[in-house]
Amino acid sequence: MRGLDILACGMVTAVGLNAPSACAAIRSHIDGFQETRFQSGPDEPLIGAPVPLIHELVGEQRMAYLVAAAIRESLDALPTSPTKATQLILCVPEEGRPGSPIEDSMRLVRRIGELLGSSATRATRLVTEGRPSGHVAFRTAARLLADADTDHVIIAGVDSYLTSGTVTHYLSEDRLLTQGNANGFIPGEAAGAIVCGRTGQGNFRLSGLGLAREQAFIYNGLDEDGMHRPLRGDGMTAAYREALEECGIEMSGLGYRIADLIGEQYWFRQSALASIRLVRGAHDFQDIRSPAESLGNVGAAVVPIMVGMAMTAAAKGYSGGSPVLIEASSDSGACGAAIFSSKVA
Repeated sequence: MRGLDILACGMVTAVGLNAPSACAAIRSHIDGFQETRFQSGPDEPLIGAPVPLIHELVGEQRMAYLVAAAIRESLDALPTSPTKATQLILCVPEEGRPGSPIEDSMRLVRRIGELLGSSATRATRLVTEGRPSGHVAFRTAARLLADADTDHVIIAGVDSYLTSGTVTHYLSEDRLLTQGNANGFIPGEAAGAIVCGRTGQGNFRLSGLGLAREQAFIYNGLDEDGMHRPLRGDGMTAAYREALEECGIEMSGLGYRIADLIGEQYWFRQSALASIRLVRGAHDFQDIRSPAESLGNVGAAVVPIMVGMAMTAAAKGYSGGSPVLIEASSDSGACGAAIFSSKVA
């Protein structure tokens, strides 16, 4: 993946309403977990990570406000205003996900445009892969930046698992963290945005990208033998391998990793299997970090947030090394891995 630098970022999260505050809180292991209006059992409030905004602002309108603020912050962080067209790629929840806060994606785009007062949303492209949507968006962004008339591409993501339909569904599937279920995730909500430019414009460069699909996805159906497919990490391993080969390094050459480890054991095993299957020989300690420790499961917003975390860490000198591998995967088995290198690691 050539020709793409990350120039700026913006965030709206449960621990900070802009990127500097959110990154500082995540680095300090501060979380936004609190009791919500939902119940996981009799007299047992569900723990979630809501963004501290007006409670009356809900659903699609809330998502529009969150992501518009993240986009505006990322654009304001650019050293100079764009002189040519700026394209927007919007990452949103998976189609058909129960309780999705977005009922009409195009209506959401119109609302974002009204809030920004910008032409950046006129030709918006949507990616509906949930958590790894940002990885899919990188290929589209590189293609758009190959056009001389495009100055910048914004990759923005917004999502919320804090809706009544979503909470009801995942409680029925026994997938939320409750007093009776330690192997669950904390529902959260957030928005993130990153501004992409051509190679040479910034100090944080996308140098490898891998996309794959895991057949043994979480809680997958029965195969022809009536058994669940065993997790071997094939999908994430393939995504890692493709990104590493494009980058021209071995697994041992990574500085550290950031992953969307939302809380269930499955995701930790998947990351561990991908690493074990590719690492060769002795290597230095490789840290693995996750925004979910502070934000819970923020769905399609997670990749822009992870990239913003890594870019901020590199710029401020507290990263775990360079390059950094950023991974995400979905409940349906979509896997993405991206490798970024920094001039100021």
